[in-house]
Amino acid sequence: MVLNYGSFWKNKFVLLLLIRFLQSYFGIHVPAAFSYSSTRMLLAAITTLLITIFVGPYCIRRLYELKTGQSIRVEDCPLLVELHKKKKDTPTMGGILILFSMLVALVLWMDLRSIYTLIFFISTIFLGLVGGFDDYLKMKHKNSKGLSSKKKFGLQLLLASLIGIYLIWTPGLLEFGEWFRAPKEYFGTYFLPFMKGPFFTLGGPLLILGLLITIFVITGSSNAVNLTDGLDGLAAGTITMVAGVLALFSFLSNNLEVARYLNILYIEGSGEIGIYLAGMLGACLGFLWYNGYPAQVFMGDTGSLALGGILGIAAVLLRREVLLAIVGGVFVMEALSVILQVLSYRYRNKKRIFLCAPLHHHFEFKGWPETKVVIRFWIIALILGLIGVISIKIQ
Repeated sequence: MVLNYGSFWKNKFVLLLLIRFLQSYFGIHVPAAFSYSSTRMLLAAITTLLITIFVGPYCIRRLYELKTGQSIRVEDCPLLVELHKKKKDTPTMGGILILFSMLVALVLWMDLRSIYTLIFFISTIFLGLVGGFDDYLKMKHKNSKGLSSKKKFGLQLLLASLIGIYLIWTPGLLEFGEWFRAPKEYFGTYFLPFMKGPFFTLGGPLLILGLLITIFVITGSSNAVNLTDGLDGLAAGTITMVAGVLALFSFLSNNLEVARYLNILYIEGSGEIGIYLAGMLGACLGFLWYNGYPAQVFMGDTGSLALGGILGIAAVLLRREVLLAIVGGVFVMEALSVILQVLSYRYRNKKRIFLCAPLHHHFEFKGWPETKVVIRFWIIALILGLIGVISIKIQ
């Protein structure tokens, strides 16, 4: 199955201008490989990795000065105060560093005229501001829970709805002055790992269901990653593995011959998605330099809401919603543990299923050291990621 995703201006990224300048005026030869999406994926990962590592100390000092200490939830899990009392003064809002490095990589290495670049840029800024405002309220008012859940979810819903409507019902997608057709069938077609061809296709009025699925995937992913961000390095390490798998699918879907050989959907220009995901991978690896146990900084809602949303958006654009649920199984388990805990408490006479939710806190309460919980969750994420990769060949 082939998706003709319009005519992109090839290689229109910022450093191409510098390359051409060096070639024209100084006769310096620059390898053509710099224009390949695979090369730019590696360069994006290296860029974000280096930025987060070298800018990290300055960012952490500034956050300390702003007194962005981590707030500890006590209303339903009072034992967390004892378990995490050492984290009270650890600065949060470290997601600013992650998102900044990713946006730098976006400007340097992504095609600035690609619709994917525009979607990721707007989504990163929007979700980063939502999470940042939430962290700011918690910092400003120490007893505040931050932005209310309804307002936070409403803003996430707004972004997801706009993206879904834009992809499904817009007659053409605007690419900085040029309009091109995007088949609606593409955005109503859903694929399952380990299965050849589409699982089902929605059309006509049923595209409303497709819109709801898109909204669910984006908002669900954003909130699931947010819930996972509760232990040193847990969210960042898991995001790294999920982003790596989706980046691989982006790269393979960008090559017509490879996509045909592997019997997967060909999406013209999807290499740009892979570049941004590679940038996310590098940024989270660099962030782990300071976020690993014992953490010197937390990403906060600034990072977790935005990173989770970006993973959801990437899965929607790649038509890999089910794959995201598999490789991001740790996020799914964390979200389900909270949902089940709330339902059980409400409808079973205040009885709880878990000692504390999300799930990682349950194992802390059982006496597992924090590092053991994190490493075992990483191992689960790695296994799920490998299952996702294996699904490319086993169909």
